[in-house]
Amino acid sequence: MRKRLRELGIEIGTLPTGKYNAITDVAGVLVGHRTVIYDEPRVARTGVTMIVPRNNEIWHNYAFAAYHSFNGNGGMTGLPWMDESGMLGSAIAITNTHQMGVVRDAMVAYSVENDYKDAFILPVASETYDGWLNDIDAFHLTKEHVDEAIANSVSGPVEEGNVGGGTGMICHDFKGGIGTSSRVVEIEGEQYTVGALVQANHGDRELLRVDGIPVGRMIGADKVPLPWITPPQGTRTSSIIIIVATDAPLLPVQCKRLAQRATIGYARVGGTGHNGSGDIFLAFATGNDLPARPRTQLRSLRMLRHQQLNPLFNATADAVEESILNAITTAETMTGYMGRTAYGIPLDQLEEIMKIHRKW
Repeated sequence: MRKRLRELGIEIGTLPTGKYNAITDVAGVLVGHRTVIYDEPRVARTGVTMIVPRNNEIWHNYAFAAYHSFNGNGGMTGLPWMDESGMLGSAIAITNTHQMGVVRDAMVAYSVENDYKDAFILPVASETYDGWLNDIDAFHLTKEHVDEAIANSVSGPVEEGNVGGGTGMICHDFKGGIGTSSRVVEIEGEQYTVGALVQANHGDRELLRVDGIPVGRMIGADKVPLPWITPPQGTRTSSIIIIVATDAPLLPVQCKRLAQRATIGYARVGGTGHNGSGDIFLAFATGNDLPARPRTQLRSLRMLRHQQLNPLFNATADAVEESILNAITTAETMTGYMGRTAYGIPLDQLEEIMKIHRKW
């Protein structure tokens, strides 16, 4: 049975987690998956994952948000308007590279069908490439899959590993996918939660570190085969989408600063932002209400001072680091397109390595 990192006795950092150690610990944030797996008529190992803020009221009560592109060989829709306005006005979808457009269009249709739009909508859909295990050119996903992912969105524990958009993903040459984590901080007597969710599809085996230990070098290809011997040019996976959520009252520029700190957690695990990698990180904050149809033309806003943000920076780095590792430890070995196999990290070997090398 696969386990989360903490179930293996491995804890990242010193900050406490939320109740579920998931992005859903941020009040009102829901997560839903639609996983698509079959072998006929063509091999499907794919899906879509939805992050739904404000209990699905995000469509008409926006949230301040910003993004950071650590390396831009990837896609995320809706970013020019987010950059211009500083707001998120839709759920966030993560899927495979060739169907980001289908998912984006399905989100527009969903908003129209449910009267979740002001005048028009520029939803956020993002991607990583699952074409090693999934017959990506078969275009398996449909609007119905997106609708089901939104309908399946719930609070509480989040399913991780080979689910939703993470179904066919590979991370540090082990099976990867969806992972999540959270941290709780206190700033001047107030508690705030930071949660992260990743779709991890990046990294080389020899770079993988778990709480600073070079685990990837200790579980080499002689112990667990790589997913590929010599992959054709352009097919080796190397991307990650990171979503950071908080209930703290932040302005867009402060969300930008949180999104940038996701890079720290990514780097701790061994991510370096390869040339072919789409490393795009988005942070949103629900600490202010931003109704699309306000009763007055003036808004009353709250914000933390910049000098108060360090605990949120620390929480972001830790939650992202643990999210990536949860994506790896919960993911199961998968065989897919053309008989290719991505192996799950052997948890018994990981536990043994950590027991030997952790001296504190």
